[in-house]
Parts: sequence; C-alpha cells; structure tokens
Amino acid sequence: MTCDTLNSYRPIGILASPYSRRIDAPHQSTVVEGTETGQAALATLELADWLDQQVLQDLSGFQRIWLIFGFHLSQGWKSTVKPPRGGPKRGVLATRSPHRPNGIGLSAVELLKIEGRTLHLRGVDLLDGTPVLDIKPYVPYADAFPDSRAGWIDELDAKLGRNSAPGPKKVR
Repeated sequence: MTCDTLNSYRPIGILASPYSRRIDAPHQSTVVEGTETGQAALATLELADWLDQQVLQDLSGFQRIWLIFGFHLSQGWKSTVKPPRGGPKRGVLATRSPHRPNGIGLSAVELLKIEGRTLHLRGVDLLDGTPVLDIKPYVPYADAFPDSRAGWIDELDAKLGRNSAPGPKKVR
C-alpha cells in the first residue's frame, strides 16, 4: 500500500446531527448529561450518490454500528492533551481526543432504521456535516470486552465513579 492509497479515502456520506459546535456535543455518544435535551441525539446519514444502495443490504438487522469518520473541524494536533475528565496531560494516542495525528474517529451508535439510502441513528457525538468514511456492524461477541483494563481511565473511575464522563462544558 502506498501513501497515495492511504490518502484516497472519500466519504460514504455526510452526517446530519443536531450538534453544530464542539461545545454542544457530548464527549462520548452515551454521555448526554449537560446537552440541551439530556437525551441521546438523533441523526441521519445519507449515502453518497457514488455508492450502490446494495451496500446496505443486511445491515438493518444490527442494533448498533460503528461509524468511522473524519474530524473535519479539528485544527491540528499535539503529542499530549488534557482529557476532559481531568488529571495530567496524556499522550494523544491514550485518549479519544479529536486532535489526532490522523483526524480519524470511531463511534458506536444505535441504528434505528434504514429508509432507502438514509440511516436513522441515535446516540451520536458527531458534529453536523461530519464526513463518514465507513460503517462496520457492531458485533457484541467481538466488540465488547467489559472486563478489559483501561489504563489511567481505571484510576479516574476509582476516584470519580465508573463510566463517569463530562457532558458539554455548559448546559445548552
């Protein structure tokens, strides 16, 4: 694979989300405390015209899907970042910061239904206009490892409570 191949990705669709600014979106798709509604956000993903609708065949049976996307509004990156949950700066690759060497993100969202070329989603943490590069089905036996260690996050969980994460910086 050459560098030209690595740089030739194009979006399979653009996400329509209620979040227009980073400050409005939750830090994780399942953390909605502090958002305007306090509910998991609804969003849609319309397939790009260059894709045959058959790419969606058999996807409707999955409750969750992985969205692989580009952080289109990220402005560069740094080797270390300050996580929103607090603590010292961490190596960017040990965080979920949007400011990454390659602005690629991954989010597990709920697939509500598919209508034609449109996917209806719930529980997104992506901004309106986010380019989606690919979709993978969420497969529980292969994708969920609830007893896995999570490094420095385990230490924060011990102090702040398991699965705690901040919502947006201010209530909207």
